Amino acid sequence: MRELRQLIDVEEPAWPELRETLGAGSVSVEVLQPDGAVGDASLLQLQVTARSYLGAAVLHCGGLLVDDGWLRMFGSPVDGAAHGMPSLARVNRFPESCDSAWRPDAGLVVAHDVLGGVFALNGGSPADAGRPGAPGEVAYFGPDSLRWEALGMGHSAWLAWLVSGALDEFYEGLRWPGWRDEARTLKNDQGLSLFPPLWSAEARQNIAGTSRRAVPMAELLGVARDSCRQFDGVDPGFLGAV
Repeated sequence: MRELRQLIDVEEPAWPELRETLGAGSVSVEVLQPDGAVGDASLLQLQVTARSYLGAAVLHCGGLLVDDGWLRMFGSPVDGAAHGMPSLARVNRFPESCDSAWRPDAGLVVAHDVLGGVFALNGGSPADAGRPGAPGEVAYFGPDSLRWEALGMGHSAWLAWLVSGALDEFYEGLRWPGWRDEARTLKNDQGLSLFPPLWSAEARQNIAGTSRRAVPMAELLGVARDSCRQFDGVDPGFLGAV
C-alpha cells in the first residue's frame, strides 16, 4: 500500500490539465471548495495518484456541479458545502480509517444526476457484479431504462465528455422546458421524482407533462432499485449512499 506522499508528489499532476478541460467546455461547471483532510484520506483509500483525473478531482475539488447542477460529480467538499453536497467517500461508504483490504463492491459511484441516474467506474470484475463494460470503464444506470449501460470510456475521457456539450444528446427526451430552473432549486442531496415515472410509456412520450417534486436522493435511488427487482427480478446493485 502506497503512502500519501507517494500518491501526491508525482510528476505531471493532472489538476492543471483537468482545470483547463473543465473551463474550456461548453456547459456550466461549478467547482466546489475542497476539504484537504477529506481529500487526503480519500486518495489514500483509493490508492490512485494525483497524475490521474480521479486523484486530481478528489484532492483539489469538493465536487462538480455540471450543467446548472443537473449532474453532480463527487469529490471532497468542506463540511456544509453547496447545500448538502456529499463526498465521494460518503457516497461509496469508505471505511472510517484507511483499510487496504477494502474495495467498492461493484465499482466506484462517481456522479448522480437529478433524475436518479448513476455514473459508476467499473471495478476489476464488472461481469461478476452484473455490470456491462470493461474494468475501469464508466457505466451509467438509467432511471428510465432501469438498466446499466457501458459508456465506452474511462474516467478521464468521461470528464471531458461531461463538459463537451454531449449531455444534451445523452438526455434527449428526458429534459423539459424549465429543467434548468428546477435543477438549480434542489439541494445537492436531492433529486426529482417524476409521475408518471421515467420508465413508463407516458413519461417517455411526454416528459413535459409529468409532475415533479424534490425528494431525498436516497429515496429516489431506493425506488429505482426496488423497481428493478420488481419488474425484472434483477438487483442493479449499489447505487450510492447519499
